[in-house]
Amino acid sequence: MFFISLRLSAAYKHEDNSRDGIMINENIFRSYDVRGIYPTDIDEALAENMGKAYGTFIGRGKKILVGRDIRTSSPSLSESLIKGLLSTGIEVVDAGVIPTPLLYFAISRYKLDGGITVSASHNPPEWNGFKICREDAHVIGMGSGLETIRDIIKAGRFESLPGGKIEDRSKEIMADYTDFLSKNISDLNGLTIGLDPGNGAYSGIATGLFRSKGANVHPINDIPDGRFPSRSPEPTEASIKELTGLVLSRVMNFGVAFDGDGDRVLFVTDKGKVVGGDIVLGLLIKEFLRPGEKVAYEVSCSSVVEDMIHEKGGVPVLTLVGHSHMKESMKGQGCRFGGEISGHMYFKETYGADDALFAALKVSELVVKSGKKLSELVATLPQYINIFEEFKCDDSVKHRVIEQITTSLKQKGCSVDTFEGTKVHTGEGWYLLRVSNTTPLIKCRVEAKTREAAEGLMAIARQEFESALEKTKKQS
Repeated sequence: MFFISLRLSAAYKHEDNSRDGIMINENIFRSYDVRGIYPTDIDEALAENMGKAYGTFIGRGKKILVGRDIRTSSPSLSESLIKGLLSTGIEVVDAGVIPTPLLYFAISRYKLDGGITVSASHNPPEWNGFKICREDAHVIGMGSGLETIRDIIKAGRFESLPGGKIEDRSKEIMADYTDFLSKNISDLNGLTIGLDPGNGAYSGIATGLFRSKGANVHPINDIPDGRFPSRSPEPTEASIKELTGLVLSRVMNFGVAFDGDGDRVLFVTDKGKVVGGDIVLGLLIKEFLRPGEKVAYEVSCSSVVEDMIHEKGGVPVLTLVGHSHMKESMKGQGCRFGGEISGHMYFKETYGADDALFAALKVSELVVKSGKKLSELVATLPQYINIFEEFKCDDSVKHRVIEQITTSLKQKGCSVDTFEGTKVHTGEGWYLLRVSNTTPLIKCRVEAKTREAAEGLMAIARQEFESALEKTKKQS
Protein backbone atom coordinates (compact mmCIF):
# COMPACT_ATOMS: atom_id res chain seq x y z
CA MET A 1 0.00 0.00 0.00
CA PHE A 2 3.00 2.31 0.56
CA PHE A 3 3.84 2.52 -3.14
CA ILE A 4 0.29 3.70 -3.88
CA SER A 5 0.54 6.51 -1.35
CA LEU A 6 4.00 7.46 -2.64
CA ARG A 7 2.88 7.55 -6.26
CA LEU A 8 -0.15 9.64 -5.45
CA SER A 9 1.84 11.98 -3.22
CA ALA A 10 3.89 12.89 -6.26
CA ALA A 11 0.76 13.32 -8.37
CA TYR A 12 -0.43 16.45 -6.60
CA LYS A 13 2.67 18.54 -7.32
CA HIS A 14 0.90 20.67 -9.91
CA GLU A 15 0.06 24.32 -10.17
CA ASP A 16 0.09 26.07 -6.79
CA ASN A 17 -3.36 27.65 -6.56
CA SER A 18 -2.82 29.06 -3.07
CA ARG A 19 0.68 30.09 -2.11
CA ASP A 20 -0.49 30.98 1.37
CA GLY A 21 -2.06 27.56 1.98
CA ILE A 22 -5.44 26.71 3.50
CA MET A 23 -6.18 26.64 7.21
CA ILE A 24 -8.02 23.52 8.42
CA ASN A 25 -8.63 21.72 11.67
CA GLU A 26 -6.33 18.72 11.29
CA ASN A 27 -8.10 16.86 14.11
CA ILE A 28 -10.95 16.04 11.72
CA PHE A 29 -8.62 13.67 9.84
CA ARG A 30 -8.99 10.45 11.80
CA SER A 31 -7.71 6.91 11.46
CA TYR A 32 -10.31 5.74 8.93
CA ASP A 33 -12.24 8.82 7.79
CA VAL A 34 -12.86 12.55 8.23
CA ARG A 35 -15.31 13.75 10.89
CA GLY A 36 -16.14 17.00 12.64
CA ILE A 37 -18.94 19.30 13.76
CA TYR A 38 -20.83 21.19 11.06
CA PRO A 39 -20.23 24.03 10.28
CA THR A 40 -17.47 24.65 12.82
CA ASP A 41 -15.00 22.01 11.65
CA ILE A 42 -16.53 20.96 8.34
CA ASP A 43 -18.36 23.28 5.95
CA GLU A 44 -19.06 23.66 2.24
CA ALA A 45 -15.67 25.29 1.56
CA LEU A 46 -13.87 22.31 3.11
CA ALA A 47 -16.12 19.91 1.19
CA GLU A 48 -15.21 21.58 -2.12
CA ASN A 49 -11.53 21.45 -1.23
CA MET A 50 -11.94 17.81 -0.23
CA GLY A 51 -13.30 17.14 -3.72
CA LYS A 52 -10.42 19.01 -5.32
CA ALA A 53 -7.84 17.22 -3.18
CA TYR A 54 -9.31 13.76 -3.75
CA GLY A 55 -9.54 14.42 -7.49
CA THR A 56 -5.92 15.52 -7.52
CA PHE A 57 -4.96 12.48 -5.46
CA ILE A 58 -6.80 9.88 -7.53
CA GLY A 59 -6.03 11.35 -10.98
CA ARG A 60 -7.94 12.90 -13.88
CA GLY A 61 -10.50 10.95 -15.85
CA LYS A 62 -11.28 8.52 -13.02
CA LYS A 63 -14.87 7.52 -12.34
CA ILE A 64 -15.86 8.15 -8.71
CA LEU A 65 -19.08 7.37 -6.82
CA VAL A 66 -20.47 10.06 -4.53
CA GLY A 67 -23.20 9.37 -1.97
CA ARG A 68 -24.50 10.96 1.20
CA ASP A 69 -26.39 10.04 4.36
CA ILE A 70 -29.57 11.68 5.64
CA ARG A 71 -28.02 14.37 7.88
CA THR A 72 -29.41 17.85 7.31
CA SER A 73 -26.00 19.19 6.27
CA SER A 74 -25.28 16.36 3.82
CA PRO A 75 -27.02 17.76 0.67
CA SER A 76 -25.04 21.01 0.62
CA LEU A 77 -21.78 19.29 1.56
CA SER A 78 -22.31 16.72 -1.18
CA GLU A 79 -23.02 19.43 -3.75
CA SER A 80 -19.79 21.23 -2.82
CA LEU A 81 -17.81 17.99 -2.81
CA ILE A 82 -19.02 17.17 -6.33
CA LYS A 83 -18.15 20.70 -7.50
CA GLY A 84 -14.59 20.18 -6.32
CA LEU A 85 -14.31 16.77 -7.97
CA LEU A 86 -15.60 18.06 -11.31
CA SER A 87 -13.00 20.84 -11.31
CA THR A 88 -10.25 18.20 -11.44
CA GLY A 89 -11.63 16.32 -14.44
CA ILE A 90 -13.32 13.54 -12.43
CA GLU A 91 -16.35 11.66 -13.75
CA VAL A 92 -18.84 11.62 -10.86
CA VAL A 93 -21.45 8.90 -10.45
CA ASP A 94 -24.08 10.48 -8.17
CA ALA A 95 -25.70 7.80 -6.00
CA GLY A 96 -27.79 10.22 -3.94
CA VAL A 97 -28.81 9.19 -0.42
CA ILE A 98 -27.28 5.81 0.43
CA PRO A 99 -26.33 3.63 3.38
CA THR A 100 -22.55 3.32 3.58
CA PRO A 101 -22.52 -0.40 2.61
CA LEU A 102 -23.95 0.61 -0.76
CA LEU A 103 -20.83 2.75 -1.33
CA TYR A 104 -18.63 -0.33 -1.00
CA PHE A 105 -21.02 -2.45 -3.04
CA ALA A 106 -21.26 -0.03 -5.96
CA ILE A 107 -17.50 0.62 -6.21
CA SER A 108 -16.84 -3.12 -6.36
CA ARG A 109 -19.86 -4.05 -8.48
CA TYR A 110 -19.30 -1.44 -11.20
CA LYS A 111 -15.49 -1.54 -10.96
CA LEU A 112 -15.25 2.18 -10.24
CA ASP A 113 -12.00 3.93 -9.39
CA GLY A 114 -13.16 4.99 -5.93
CA GLY A 115 -15.85 6.77 -4.00
CA ILE A 116 -16.78 9.15 -1.20
CA THR A 117 -19.87 9.29 0.94
CA VAL A 118 -20.77 12.31 3.07
CA SER A 119 -21.45 10.83 6.50
CA ALA A 120 -20.50 10.97 10.15
CA SER A 121 -21.62 7.38 10.70
CA HIS A 122 -23.04 7.00 14.23
CA ASN A 123 -21.94 10.41 15.55
CA PRO A 124 -24.55 12.92 16.85
CA PRO A 125 -26.67 14.91 14.34
CA GLU A 126 -24.50 18.03 14.40
CA TRP A 127 -21.53 16.06 13.06
CA ASN A 128 -20.66 15.24 9.48
CA GLY A 129 -17.70 13.99 7.48
CA PHE A 130 -16.38 11.89 4.61
CA LYS A 131 -15.72 8.18 4.17
CA ILE A 132 -13.27 7.76 1.30
CA CYS A 133 -12.30 4.76 -0.83
CA ARG A 134 -10.15 3.94 -3.81
CA GLU A 135 -10.68 1.09 -6.29
CA ASP A 136 -12.18 -2.19 -5.06
CA ALA A 137 -13.59 -0.21 -2.08
CA HIS A 138 -10.26 -0.15 -0.24
CA VAL A 139 -10.57 2.41 2.56
CA ILE A 140 -8.35 5.48 2.35
CA GLY A 141 -7.27 6.17 5.93
CA MET A 142 -4.26 7.58 7.72
CA GLY A 143 -1.23 5.70 6.43
CA SER A 144 -2.94 4.74 3.17
CA GLY A 145 -3.47 8.14 1.57
CA LEU A 146 -5.67 10.26 3.82
CA GLU A 147 -2.64 12.15 5.13
CA THR A 148 -1.76 12.99 1.52
CA ILE A 149 -5.25 14.33 0.83
CA ARG A 150 -4.98 16.41 4.00
CA ASP A 151 -1.64 17.85 2.90
CA ILE A 152 -2.97 18.67 -0.57
CA ILE A 153 -5.72 20.73 1.05
CA LYS A 154 -3.31 22.45 3.42
CA ALA A 155 -1.00 23.39 0.55
CA GLY A 156 -3.90 24.45 -1.67
CA ARG A 157 -2.31 22.66 -4.60
CA PHE A 158 -5.14 21.28 -6.67
CA GLU A 159 -5.17 19.91 -10.20
CA SER A 160 -7.43 22.08 -12.35
CA LEU A 161 -8.63 20.27 -15.45
CA PRO A 162 -11.61 20.34 -17.82
CA GLY A 163 -13.66 17.29 -18.64
CA GLY A 164 -15.40 16.69 -15.34
CA LYS A 165 -18.93 15.36 -15.72
CA ILE A 166 -21.71 13.93 -13.59
CA GLU A 167 -24.38 11.28 -14.08
CA ASP A 168 -27.28 10.50 -11.75
CA ARG A 169 -27.55 6.73 -11.24
CA SER A 170 -29.19 6.80 -7.81
CA LYS A 171 -32.30 4.78 -8.71
CA GLU A 172 -30.34 2.19 -10.70
CA ILE A 173 -27.72 1.67 -7.99
CA MET A 174 -30.28 1.29 -5.20
CA ALA A 175 -32.31 -1.18 -7.28
CA ASP A 176 -29.19 -3.21 -8.08
CA TYR A 177 -28.20 -3.28 -4.41
CA THR A 178 -31.54 -4.48 -3.05
CA ASP A 179 -31.86 -7.01 -5.88
CA PHE A 180 -28.39 -8.33 -5.08
CA LEU A 181 -29.25 -8.77 -1.39
CA SER A 182 -32.56 -10.41 -2.19
CA LYS A 183 -30.97 -12.98 -4.51
CA ASN A 184 -28.45 -13.99 -1.82
CA ILE A 185 -31.08 -14.67 0.86
CA SER A 186 -33.69 -17.44 1.11
CA ASP A 187 -37.37 -16.68 1.71
CA LEU A 188 -38.19 -15.56 5.25
CA ASN A 189 -41.79 -16.73 5.48
CA GLY A 190 -43.00 -17.12 9.06
CA LEU A 191 -40.41 -14.72 10.52
CA THR A 192 -41.63 -11.87 12.73
CA ILE A 193 -39.13 -9.16 13.63
CA GLY A 194 -38.91 -5.67 15.06
CA LEU A 195 -36.88 -3.24 12.95
CA ASP A 196 -35.36 0.06 14.10
CA PRO A 197 -33.36 2.01 11.48
CA GLY A 198 -33.26 4.94 13.92
CA ASN A 199 -34.43 7.40 11.21
CA GLY A 200 -31.14 6.65 9.46
CA ALA A 201 -30.03 5.65 5.98
CA TYR A 202 -31.79 2.24 6.00
CA SER A 203 -35.19 3.79 6.79
CA GLY A 204 -37.76 2.33 4.38
CA ILE A 205 -35.16 0.28 2.53
CA ALA A 206 -34.73 -2.50 5.09
CA THR A 207 -38.46 -2.81 5.80
CA GLY A 208 -39.25 -3.13 2.11
CA LEU A 209 -36.60 -5.78 1.53
CA PHE A 210 -37.62 -7.91 4.51
CA ARG A 211 -41.25 -7.78 3.44
CA SER A 212 -40.36 -8.73 -0.12
CA LYS A 213 -38.81 -11.93 1.28
CA GLY A 214 -41.99 -12.79 3.20
CA ALA A 215 -41.08 -11.57 6.69
CA ASN A 216 -43.63 -9.96 9.01
CA VAL A 217 -41.94 -6.68 9.94
CA HIS A 218 -42.88 -4.21 12.68
CA PRO A 219 -40.80 -1.08 12.00
CA ILE A 220 -40.23 1.88 14.29
CA ASN A 221 -38.31 5.12 13.59
CA ASP A 222 -38.52 4.18 9.91
CA ILE A 223 -38.72 7.64 8.30
CA PRO A 224 -35.40 9.23 7.21
CA ASP A 225 -34.70 12.26 9.37
CA GLY A 226 -31.22 13.75 9.69
CA ARG A 227 -32.09 15.28 13.06
CA PHE A 228 -32.37 11.73 14.49
CA PRO A 229 -35.36 12.66 16.69
CA SER A 230 -36.10 9.13 17.94
CA ARG A 231 -32.77 8.00 19.38
CA SER A 232 -29.00 8.37 19.07
CA PRO A 233 -27.57 7.40 15.66
CA GLU A 234 -25.48 4.89 17.61
CA PRO A 235 -27.46 1.80 18.60
CA THR A 236 -26.64 0.75 22.15
CA GLU A 237 -28.47 -1.26 24.77
CA ALA A 238 -29.65 2.01 26.31
CA SER A 239 -30.67 3.75 23.06
CA ILE A 240 -32.76 0.88 21.63
CA LYS A 241 -35.00 0.23 24.62
CA GLU A 242 -38.05 1.05 22.50
CA LEU A 243 -37.12 -1.78 20.15
CA THR A 244 -36.53 -4.16 23.06
CA GLY A 245 -39.95 -3.35 24.47
CA LEU A 246 -41.55 -3.92 21.08
CA VAL A 247 -39.92 -7.34 20.66
CA LEU A 248 -41.03 -8.46 24.11
CA SER A 249 -44.58 -7.09 23.91
CA ARG A 250 -45.26 -8.54 20.45
CA VAL A 251 -43.47 -11.87 21.15
CA MET A 252 -41.25 -11.53 18.07
CA ASN A 253 -38.42 -13.75 16.83
CA PHE A 254 -35.93 -10.94 17.43
CA GLY A 255 -35.22 -7.24 16.81
CA VAL A 256 -32.71 -5.43 14.58
CA ALA A 257 -31.29 -1.92 15.00
CA PHE A 258 -29.00 -0.07 12.58
CA ASP A 259 -26.70 2.88 13.14
CA GLY A 260 -27.08 6.20 11.30
CA ASP A 261 -25.33 5.24 8.07
CA GLY A 262 -26.14 1.52 8.14
CA ASP A 263 -22.75 -0.12 8.54
CA ARG A 264 -23.37 -1.42 12.07
CA VAL A 265 -26.12 -3.67 13.37
CA LEU A 266 -27.32 -4.67 16.83
CA PHE A 267 -29.62 -7.61 17.56
CA VAL A 268 -32.13 -8.10 20.37
CA THR A 269 -33.22 -11.67 21.16
CA ASP A 270 -36.80 -12.76 21.75
CA LYS A 271 -36.01 -12.51 25.48
CA GLY A 272 -34.86 -8.90 25.19
CA LYS A 273 -31.12 -9.51 25.45
CA VAL A 274 -28.79 -7.44 23.26
CA VAL A 275 -26.32 -9.58 21.30
CA GLY A 276 -22.92 -8.21 20.20
CA GLY A 277 -21.33 -8.60 16.80
CA ASP A 278 -18.88 -11.24 17.98
CA ILE A 279 -21.67 -13.52 19.23
CA VAL A 280 -23.55 -13.08 15.96
CA LEU A 281 -20.33 -13.97 14.13
CA GLY A 282 -20.14 -17.14 16.23
CA LEU A 283 -23.65 -18.10 15.11
CA LEU A 284 -22.84 -17.54 11.45
CA ILE A 285 -19.66 -19.60 11.74
CA LYS A 286 -21.48 -22.44 13.44
CA GLU A 287 -24.17 -22.62 10.77
CA PHE A 288 -22.45 -21.68 7.52
CA LEU A 289 -18.66 -22.10 7.76
CA ARG A 290 -17.07 -24.98 5.86
CA PRO A 291 -13.73 -26.66 6.73
CA GLY A 292 -10.76 -24.67 5.49
CA GLU A 293 -12.64 -21.38 5.13
CA LYS A 294 -11.19 -18.31 6.86
CA VAL A 295 -12.77 -15.94 9.36
CA ALA A 296 -11.45 -12.44 10.19
CA TYR A 297 -12.04 -11.10 13.69
CA GLU A 298 -10.49 -8.51 15.98
CA VAL A 299 -8.67 -8.82 19.26
CA SER A 300 -11.57 -7.81 21.54
CA CYS A 301 -13.95 -10.47 20.21
CA SER A 302 -15.22 -13.13 22.58
CA SER A 303 -13.46 -16.50 22.72
CA VAL A 304 -16.71 -17.81 21.23
CA VAL A 305 -15.37 -16.84 17.81
CA GLU A 306 -12.17 -18.88 18.07
CA ASP A 307 -14.06 -21.77 19.68
CA MET A 308 -16.47 -21.98 16.75
CA ILE A 309 -13.77 -21.55 14.08
CA HIS A 310 -11.86 -24.49 15.52
CA GLU A 311 -15.02 -26.58 15.95
CA LYS A 312 -15.91 -26.08 12.28
CA GLY A 313 -12.38 -26.69 10.99
CA GLY A 314 -11.96 -23.11 9.84
CA VAL A 315 -8.91 -20.86 9.74
CA PRO A 316 -8.72 -17.90 12.18
CA VAL A 317 -7.42 -14.55 10.85
CA LEU A 318 -6.76 -12.17 13.76
CA THR A 319 -7.00 -8.54 12.62
CA LEU A 320 -6.46 -5.10 14.11
CA VAL A 321 -9.60 -3.26 15.28
CA GLY A 322 -11.21 -1.06 12.63
CA HIS A 323 -13.10 -1.53 9.39
CA SER A 324 -10.15 -0.63 7.16
CA HIS A 325 -8.04 -3.42 8.70
CA MET A 326 -10.94 -5.85 8.56
CA LYS A 327 -11.61 -5.14 4.88
CA GLU A 328 -7.97 -5.65 3.99
CA SER A 329 -7.98 -9.02 5.77
CA MET A 330 -11.28 -10.05 4.19
CA LYS A 331 -10.06 -9.26 0.68
CA GLY A 332 -6.39 -10.20 1.07
CA GLN A 333 -7.03 -13.47 2.89
CA GLY A 334 -10.22 -14.40 1.05
CA CYS A 335 -12.23 -14.77 4.26
CA ARG A 336 -15.80 -16.10 4.24
CA PHE A 337 -16.91 -14.04 7.25
CA GLY A 338 -15.58 -11.26 9.42
CA GLY A 339 -16.87 -9.44 12.46
CA GLU A 340 -16.21 -6.88 15.16
CA ILE A 341 -17.77 -6.70 18.58
CA SER A 342 -19.09 -3.22 17.62
CA GLY A 343 -21.53 -4.71 15.08
CA HIS A 344 -19.57 -4.37 11.84
CA MET A 345 -20.19 -7.63 9.95
CA TYR A 346 -18.26 -8.63 6.82
CA PHE A 347 -19.09 -11.17 4.11
CA LYS A 348 -17.42 -12.67 1.08
CA GLU A 349 -20.70 -12.18 -0.79
CA THR A 350 -20.57 -8.41 -0.19
CA TYR A 351 -17.10 -8.12 -1.71
CA GLY A 352 -15.46 -8.43 1.70
CA ALA A 353 -17.09 -5.24 3.01
CA ASP A 354 -19.25 -4.69 6.06
CA ASP A 355 -22.98 -4.69 5.41
CA ALA A 356 -25.40 -4.42 8.33
CA LEU A 357 -28.50 -5.19 6.28
CA PHE A 358 -26.99 -8.32 4.78
CA ALA A 359 -26.00 -9.39 8.31
CA ALA A 360 -29.59 -8.93 9.48
CA LEU A 361 -30.86 -10.95 6.53
CA LYS A 362 -28.38 -13.79 7.12
CA VAL A 363 -29.35 -14.05 10.79
CA SER A 364 -33.00 -14.08 9.71
CA GLU A 365 -32.24 -16.88 7.26
CA LEU A 366 -30.54 -18.81 10.04
CA VAL A 367 -33.50 -18.43 12.42
CA VAL A 368 -36.00 -19.54 9.77
CA LYS A 369 -33.84 -22.48 8.68
CA SER A 370 -33.26 -23.71 12.24
CA GLY A 371 -36.84 -23.27 13.44
CA LYS A 372 -35.39 -21.97 16.74
CA LYS A 373 -35.64 -18.67 18.52
CA LEU A 374 -32.58 -16.41 18.45
CA SER A 375 -32.13 -16.83 22.20
CA GLU A 376 -32.08 -20.61 21.73
CA LEU A 377 -29.42 -20.35 19.03
CA VAL A 378 -27.26 -18.10 21.23
CA ALA A 379 -27.61 -20.64 24.06
CA THR A 380 -25.98 -23.32 21.88
CA LEU A 381 -22.71 -21.36 21.83
CA PRO A 382 -20.02 -21.56 24.55
CA GLN A 383 -21.01 -19.20 27.36
CA TYR A 384 -18.70 -16.48 28.71
CA ILE A 385 -19.16 -13.40 30.88
CA ASN A 386 -17.93 -10.26 29.11
CA ILE A 387 -17.39 -6.91 30.90
CA PHE A 388 -16.37 -3.60 29.34
CA GLU A 389 -15.08 -0.33 30.86
CA GLU A 390 -13.46 2.85 29.53
CA PHE A 391 -10.71 4.68 31.39
CA LYS A 392 -10.13 8.37 30.73
CA CYS A 393 -6.60 8.97 29.49
CA ASP A 394 -5.26 12.01 27.64
CA ASP A 395 -4.30 11.46 24.01
CA SER A 396 -0.78 12.74 24.71
CA VAL A 397 0.00 9.89 27.13
CA LYS A 398 -2.37 7.02 26.37
CA HIS A 399 0.11 5.11 24.18
CA ARG A 400 2.82 5.46 26.82
CA VAL A 401 0.41 4.22 29.47
CA ILE A 402 -0.19 1.05 27.46
CA GLU A 403 3.58 0.59 27.08
CA GLN A 404 4.01 1.01 30.84
CA ILE A 405 1.26 -1.55 31.53
CA THR A 406 2.92 -4.03 29.15
CA THR A 407 6.32 -3.59 30.76
CA SER A 408 4.89 -4.02 34.24
CA LEU A 409 2.96 -7.18 33.33
CA LYS A 410 5.96 -8.79 31.66
CA GLN A 411 8.08 -8.06 34.72
CA LYS A 412 5.48 -9.90 36.78
CA GLY A 413 5.79 -12.94 34.49
CA CYS A 414 2.30 -12.61 32.97
CA SER A 415 1.40 -14.13 29.60
CA VAL A 416 1.06 -10.95 27.51
CA ASP A 417 -0.18 -10.68 23.92
CA THR A 418 0.73 -7.33 22.30
CA PHE A 419 -0.91 -7.86 18.88
CA GLU A 420 -3.02 -4.77 19.68
CA GLY A 421 -2.77 -3.14 23.06
CA THR A 422 -2.07 -5.53 25.93
CA LYS A 423 -4.02 -8.75 26.33
CA VAL A 424 -3.38 -10.95 29.35
CA HIS A 425 -4.49 -14.56 29.51
CA THR A 426 -4.98 -16.21 32.90
CA GLY A 427 -6.40 -19.50 34.07
CA GLU A 428 -9.75 -17.79 34.62
CA GLY A 429 -10.02 -15.83 31.36
CA TRP A 430 -8.44 -12.75 29.81
CA TYR A 431 -8.39 -8.97 29.94
CA LEU A 432 -7.48 -6.52 27.18
CA LEU A 433 -6.37 -2.91 27.45
CA ARG A 434 -6.01 -0.86 24.26
CA VAL A 435 -6.13 2.78 23.25
CA SER A 436 -9.15 4.24 21.53
CA ASN A 437 -8.41 5.37 17.97
CA THR A 438 -10.78 8.33 18.18
CA THR A 439 -11.16 9.46 21.81
CA PRO A 440 -8.96 10.16 24.89
CA LEU A 441 -9.71 6.77 26.40
CA ILE A 442 -8.17 3.42 27.12
CA LYS A 443 -10.69 0.64 26.57
CA CYS A 444 -10.74 -2.43 28.76
CA ARG A 445 -12.56 -5.67 28.03
CA VAL A 446 -12.62 -8.72 30.27
CA GLU A 447 -13.90 -12.23 29.65
CA ALA A 448 -14.26 -15.21 31.98
CA LYS A 449 -16.49 -18.19 32.60
CA THR A 450 -18.10 -16.70 35.73
CA ARG A 451 -19.23 -13.24 36.80
CA GLU A 452 -17.04 -13.36 39.89
CA ALA A 453 -13.94 -14.20 37.86
CA ALA A 454 -14.69 -11.49 35.30
CA GLU A 455 -15.13 -8.82 37.98
CA GLY A 456 -11.89 -9.94 39.61
CA LEU A 457 -9.99 -9.59 36.33
CA MET A 458 -11.51 -6.15 35.75
CA ALA A 459 -10.30 -5.04 39.17
CA ILE A 460 -6.78 -6.20 38.29
CA ALA A 461 -6.88 -4.43 34.92
CA ARG A 462 -8.16 -1.22 36.51
CA GLN A 463 -5.36 -1.31 39.08
CA GLU A 464 -2.76 -1.87 36.35
CA PHE A 465 -4.10 1.12 34.43
CA GLU A 466 -4.13 3.44 37.46
CA SER A 467 -0.60 2.44 38.43
CA ALA A 468 0.72 2.90 34.88
CA LEU A 469 -0.99 6.28 34.51
CA GLU A 470 0.59 7.53 37.76
CA LYS A 471 4.06 6.35 36.69
CA THR A 472 3.68 7.90 33.24
CA LYS A 473 2.67 11.27 34.69
CA LYS A 474 5.72 11.26 36.99
CA GLN A 475 7.99 10.55 34.02
CA SER A 476 6.54 13.42 31.97
